[in-house]
Amino acid sequence: MRRRHRAAQGRPGGGGLPHGEAHLFRRRPAQVLRRGRPHVTDVAAPDRRRTFGPVVLVGVAAGVLAAVAANRPWVSGSAGAVDTSAGDELTSVLRLDTFQQSPLAGALALLVLACWGVLLVTRGLFRRGVAVLGALAAVALLVTTVLARGSLHDSLAQALREAAAAPTAQVSVTGWWWVALAASVVVVVASVAAVALVAAWPEMGARYDAPAQGEPPLREPETNLDIWKALDEGHDPTA
Repeated sequence: MRRRHRAAQGRPGGGGLPHGEAHLFRRRPAQVLRRGRPHVTDVAAPDRRRTFGPVVLVGVAAGVLAAVAANRPWVSGSAGAVDTSAGDELTSVLRLDTFQQSPLAGALALLVLACWGVLLVTRGLFRRGVAVLGALAAVALLVTTVLARGSLHDSLAQALREAAAAPTAQVSVTGWWWVALAASVVVVVASVAAVALVAAWPEMGARYDAPAQGEPPLREPETNLDIWKALDEGHDPTA
């Protein structure tokens, strides 16, 4: 049959057909009804959930590397017959190794690792608070590592001059300080990313929580709707 009018005109005297509007064919974000009001779904939420594994893995690996590097000598030097890089008994007797490491950096690295561990087993506002604490500890670790280069250098130089009764001492930074510095930078980046993304990360289900005293036992699901509700609450209906 031959069309007698355009699609946008509709029937004679009519208001026009809706399919003639070009904007109706544009793709729009899906909407979800929540409490009677439409809300546009967050399309980027699945992408943020995928960052959970990589960010945690990078943060934990960098934290372990920073903790290991903190227990290694960051500076070494020599004065007269005393040489810390030789690793002889004289260095231990004079306790020169105490001027080569930063105990504060090691403690902060362990705190960062503890925060990453807590992030894996908590949820809600407490989880966000732990993420912020881990970021603050990471920043403190980076600042401590940067400042330790100068403080350890001066302390070891003075200790070497006193031990060898020499007027001068040669002190240099070891490779472990550079490793600690690089690990601290990575820890800061991962911790800040955790603060920004932790709200979208998957959380541990409520069935892993310790049961409260006097809490009634869970009844077995009877219908398919009960099964889905149990799964949404984090329970295993098959257990």
